[in-house]
Amino acid sequence: MSNLYDQIKLLYDQQLYSNVISLANLVLSLSDHNGDLLPPTAKFLIYVHCADSHFHMGDYRKAESLYKKSLQFRKFLLKLKGATKPSQESYKDLLSDIDIKYQIHVCLMKMKSQLEALQVLQSIPGKQRTPKVNMALAKIFHEQGMERSAITTYKEVLRETPLALEAAEGLLSLGVKGIEVNSLIVGSTANLPSLDWLNTWIKAHAHIHNREYNHAVSTLRSLDNVNFLRDNFNLLVTMGECYYYSGDEKNALACLKRARAVEPDTIKGLDLYTAVLYKTQHTKDLEKLIPTINTTITTGECSSEIYVAMAYTLYASRKLNRANTLTSQAINLNPTNVEAVILRGNILIEQKKYGDALHQFRTAMQLKPYRYEPHKGCVDCYVGMHRLREALNIASNACKQLGHTPRVLSLYASVLMKDPVSVGKAKNLLDKALAQDDSYLPAVYFLAEIYEQEMNLEAAIELLERQVDIQPTWKLHQMLGDLWARVHDEEKALNHYTIALNLDPNNRRVLDGMHRLDSTASKFESSYYMNVGEEHADTTYDVGDGLPDSDNDEAAEESETEAVWSDMDLEASRSRVK
Repeated sequence: MSNLYDQIKLLYDQQLYSNVISLANLVLSLSDHNGDLLPPTAKFLIYVHCADSHFHMGDYRKAESLYKKSLQFRKFLLKLKGATKPSQESYKDLLSDIDIKYQIHVCLMKMKSQLEALQVLQSIPGKQRTPKVNMALAKIFHEQGMERSAITTYKEVLRETPLALEAAEGLLSLGVKGIEVNSLIVGSTANLPSLDWLNTWIKAHAHIHNREYNHAVSTLRSLDNVNFLRDNFNLLVTMGECYYYSGDEKNALACLKRARAVEPDTIKGLDLYTAVLYKTQHTKDLEKLIPTINTTITTGECSSEIYVAMAYTLYASRKLNRANTLTSQAINLNPTNVEAVILRGNILIEQKKYGDALHQFRTAMQLKPYRYEPHKGCVDCYVGMHRLREALNIASNACKQLGHTPRVLSLYASVLMKDPVSVGKAKNLLDKALAQDDSYLPAVYFLAEIYEQEMNLEAAIELLERQVDIQPTWKLHQMLGDLWARVHDEEKALNHYTIALNLDPNNRRVLDGMHRLDSTASKFESSYYMNVGEEHADTTYDVGDGLPDSDNDEAAEESETEAVWSDMDLEASRSRVK
């Protein structure tokens, strides 16, 4: 090898990539005008090192161009007769173009040219494909919907590397039975020690991909102990996902919090964690994440998950336009990030852009048809556009596709109860939902509203009183305040309004209730309170999953005069509480 090549190789080995690029550019130009300056093999390797350096510097287009030049030069070398015979080691490098083609594929994937990347990998003969090539091929086949090719290629990966768990998950997600996947893995690892957990892990992921989330959680929990995988980050995140997909946000939050405590700086699962924090109204915990997010951005590690987390912090503070911009950036980075798509749909609903929101939720439904949120989002959009027939069709299909779970039954009932003709059917569905889970609050809210519409106020109060002792929320107390006011019990109404105000000090709905109570203390029998039911009906059906009430949306747009009156109401009500 020439001395010039040795210097370039020294720079490359020391990871001085910008220096490699500068020197290699000059040396390659010199060699073009002076054929004796570099041996052909050295020139080929300089092309490769220069391409690698551009890749490490993030210039994927230039790296791809140089990798292709190195392949062309390699073909020239193989055909060249009379050239200096390279050493045996260098000759092996020249014969193997697999790594170069793999790197070209990586560059194309970075530039979002997936089909071109697929063509490059397929140009490698089947017998020469290494596990990393097969894994890359399988992922592209999977994303392109070429399921048969993906299954075959995933199996090739497992035959050579039986503990490639991502390949095993890929097979399970494509419908391959857990027993078959287990045989591919266990047959080659029978002599390895400490693999007692592996069968359980495969069984759990088989349940996940069959959408059997409760069974998956039970199986995963058996691994969450000191003998196996206690406090394992990936296990906790997976458990959190299963709880969340099944609608158990409380346990989802507990698992994801444990995961964050184990690895607080890890990006994986951050978007789902912020979604759960928002839905469970842990706004302060969302705010605590801001320094971590800012640190991650400063270090240049901004990803789709980071953008979603930032968007949720802005969404919680009602900065809708900025939150929407960040969800767009998240989707641009990763179009398959369903959390970003769902959040963007909910933001658009709050902005009353129902057509645009509907497009987002349809996209989310295509990405993850088994997720509840896209179905609910589509229902909310159609309800917002007063297209109840389409909303009923979506809700009915959700029952067929997702099963008759409490939240799906409640979603269907929430649409049925908007038509007086179908209120009875809605009531039956809510009874079924509460028979499965008697503490599912959305079903409680909807059923209480139906009782109120039927003027069965005692039944509504009894239903809400059973829940308020178990899981007090501002909405339960606000609804009870409204109901007690309607039956002329001012003391109990004021008591519930006070508790609701303590739980949410700036809630306009509670303040309005207290203001009405003050202004009509001696006139409960007037027709004014007979209209409260209509106002209350809107409060129990919130358009958008986990979104604030429509009154809050109006508050964001109110005039300065209305803002002044709101402040006066707040001070008066707080004085009354004192």
